[in-house]
Amino acid sequence: MKKTLFGAATLALTTSMSTSAFADYSLTVLHINDLHSRIESINKYDSTCDAESEAEGKCFGGVARIKTAIDDRRAALSGEGKNVLVVDAGDQFQGSLFYTTYKGEAAAEFMNGIGFDVMAVGNHEFDDGPEGLANFIEKADVPVISGNIDVSDDPLLKGKVPGVLIVEKGGEKIGIVSALAEDTGETSSPGAGVRFIQAEDYLKGAVEGLEAAGVNKIIAVTHMGLPRDMEIAAAVPGIDLIVGGHSHTLLSNTSDRAKGPYPVMVKNPDGKDVPIVQAYAYGKYLGEVEVTFDDAGNVTKVAGEPILLDNSVQLDEGFAARVAELGAPIEELKAQVISSAEAAIDGNRDSCRSGECQMGNLVADAMLARTKGQGVQIVIQNGGGLRASIDAGEITMGEVLTVLPFQNTLATFQLKGSDVIVALENGVSQVEEGKGRFPQVAGIKYSWTRKKAPGEGRVLLVEVKDGDSWTPIDPDKVYGVATNNYMRSGGDGYKVFATNGMNAYDFGPGLEKVVADYLAETGGYTPYTDGRIVEQ
Repeated sequence: MKKTLFGAATLALTTSMSTSAFADYSLTVLHINDLHSRIESINKYDSTCDAESEAEGKCFGGVARIKTAIDDRRAALSGEGKNVLVVDAGDQFQGSLFYTTYKGEAAAEFMNGIGFDVMAVGNHEFDDGPEGLANFIEKADVPVISGNIDVSDDPLLKGKVPGVLIVEKGGEKIGIVSALAEDTGETSSPGAGVRFIQAEDYLKGAVEGLEAAGVNKIIAVTHMGLPRDMEIAAAVPGIDLIVGGHSHTLLSNTSDRAKGPYPVMVKNPDGKDVPIVQAYAYGKYLGEVEVTFDDAGNVTKVAGEPILLDNSVQLDEGFAARVAELGAPIEELKAQVISSAEAAIDGNRDSCRSGECQMGNLVADAMLARTKGQGVQIVIQNGGGLRASIDAGEITMGEVLTVLPFQNTLATFQLKGSDVIVALENGVSQVEEGKGRFPQVAGIKYSWTRKKAPGEGRVLLVEVKDGDSWTPIDPDKVYGVATNNYMRSGGDGYKVFATNGMNAYDFGPGLEKVVADYLAETGGYTPYTDGRIVEQ
């Protein structure tokens, strides 16, 4: 797809064959979000599906299935004379060995083959710094946009990230604006040259500019999360549809797993309903929403439902062959059996970002076992660093790497008890938004409440294990603490680790190695929770 940038306006223009406009104009948006490098198909736990399960029809998603689904729907809709827009709402990066091995190159290749019209920058697109995103943009044919990030001070990204896109479909101009979560500096590694602007402030100006240019059909493709999308819809006039990502939310009118209807409707400042859609994550669903406009650009009708990409959707043969080719060099490592699980180990996003979860206990226990001889008493691991569950039976290295894909290393340091409490306060400060900073722990137990405002005493009690007993944490005592290097350097809001941590060493073994070794030593692991985190 041809991309053209227009100076300060940061405008990308693409054009398709046009026909004359008519009073009622409909546009169908096919969309995914938060694929997180699930290039291969996934199982019911959102981790890589094996060949045996694929043969038994138990797998979902994967780029070969996404390719088939988008091709089929695009052809069917076009055959009915309908207009189609294909959208990715960000976070192609990070989450499997494909990303560890190929970074953004595999993602760009498959996105080009599918033929997306636009992609929003997700926070994880910065996981390898500006260079990783710049390399991806260079290889991707799809316009990659984000409007509320200022990259003018970054030499690798300057001039490469448009803020607005205009696509012509069926003779009508569709304006697309985009925004990225403002806390990306805490959740990823954008570097000092990238600045984030409040989304509402940027979007209001961008929408006004499109309307002044005569564009009256405007879609926001965002990577903010559903709660922020709802705030944006309520604050910014002129947006007709929001296609979002980041919170991994399943919206559906038919699934009992849905977190809300598809679409969610929010009234804007003019009293008009704004539809918001999102399609879970990991390529398990393809969202499909049809929006009908009158001649003045007002939305008169909206309807749709995400499509479950299960075994009823055939794998595209060409994509499947290419996935197998790229997967061959890493298959041996993935297949290495390191232990077994007596039952499924729950690493579900909802579980690990709101309370004690089995995967959090496994990872934190492994970190404590590895560092106990170094005087470490306390482990704090962010729930957002745990990216999948593990099913019962044999545990492979590939499964561990899917759970811990970030290549984080074990970090140790010393910290006063009062600062441990500050860290835990940060960890429970954004639980309502499902943020990844929620603290999974070992060596301590704590109780907390959401009845108090964030930062105002949500953490009620903290106890440290002392031999076989538990004692209240001493605010003045210095404790040995272990975490991952990302958090130790202030990631996920844990600034107190960076500012007040003493005698820090951030270069221990990779967390995946720590957990794999721990599992290997157990011989067979039984997942559990023990009440170390209690919400009151």
